[in-house]
Amino acid sequence: MDAPFVYDNHVTGKNFVGRKTECTVLSNLLDAGENVCLYEAPKAGKTSLVQQTLYNMRASGKLFIVAYVDLLSVRTRRGFLKKFGGAVLRAAYSTPSDYASAMVKYLSGTHFVFDPAQFASKEDIVCMNWDADDNDVYMMTRLPQRIAEEKGIPVYVVFRDFQNVMNTEDFEVIFKNMEKVFAERDRTAPVKSAFVFCGSMVNAMKYIFAEKKYFYRQVNYLPLSVVDDKDAIEHIVRGFRSSGKVIERDLALGACRLFRSEMWYLNQFFAICDYMSKGFINEAILVDALNSLIAVHEPRFKVLVNDLTDHQLSLLRAVLDGVVKFSASDVIERYALNSSANVRRVKDALRKKEIITFNDKDEPVIIDPLFEYWVSKYYFEIQ
Repeated sequence: MDAPFVYDNHVTGKNFVGRKTECTVLSNLLDAGENVCLYEAPKAGKTSLVQQTLYNMRASGKLFIVAYVDLLSVRTRRGFLKKFGGAVLRAAYSTPSDYASAMVKYLSGTHFVFDPAQFASKEDIVCMNWDADDNDVYMMTRLPQRIAEEKGIPVYVVFRDFQNVMNTEDFEVIFKNMEKVFAERDRTAPVKSAFVFCGSMVNAMKYIFAEKKYFYRQVNYLPLSVVDDKDAIEHIVRGFRSSGKVIERDLALGACRLFRSEMWYLNQFFAICDYMSKGFINEAILVDALNSLIAVHEPRFKVLVNDLTDHQLSLLRAVLDGVVKFSASDVIERYALNSSANVRRVKDALRKKEIITFNDKDEPVIIDPLFEYWVSKYYFEIQ
């Protein structure tokens, strides 16, 4: 029997909850060859949204190629280009001879080569015989569209952890050449490629797309709405029903409120409840499950707070107390924040550590709902 609460992988189909509107919007944007960026907290459902959208598109009879580019370990321009090119070529072709032919056809005049020995030993499709230059970045960024035109079907490139490109020594060169390729796109072309930029470091992605405005009017930001409580509760009730168990909707609602209906936490939490119970899910089981969930995540929470200065902890406490105007003189005095200039520095530090972000009203939001609960109850001991 399938597990009713999946949290160790992305989900599609019956396990995908809510966000039908976002699926439709993303599908329409990809159909039109429009680039999209998704930046939300880790495990907020970005990959599941992309996978469900592609699932829906395939179910409707649409043909396309998808290349997934994982940038978790990228620290150099060369590393970025090898990951990018390798993922695109692997998605579009299947044999070493195909890879070699495609490299000659699309990347002649660059420093990219296909090395059979490297492929045999490390499965590296893209190798380089010199340091990467601007032309290498430009030609590699054009690769998806050129393959799409040859094969007659769209090529979609999905970046994971795109914010890590800023760890490279000269990320602006990469951004500049990508912008150049996007500006040259023929919007009347019968077949179009598109890029999906996903990132789990919310503030780093905001810096790229909203503050510095790289790819301005070339990439569409698609925010993820909060999953509706009704949809989440129905998913929870249905999951327990499938294993012959029962939970009251009010108890499920309480969990939704605690975790802000973030499905990764809810699925993990109720998977623990499912394991602990035999029939009726009561409040005692929920309390025990919450303690178990906290025990799993507490080590990383302790690392977070141990890395904070006294001023950063004071501002975090102010956020928990509902403060939104940190530079007010009474707030600075109450939380010992010294000065408005220091407040700005502390806010920036907490943003860079991805602990807080700010919404459209410039109000602070603690990114991780379980961390917010833990730091409030166990660290500051707020009743």
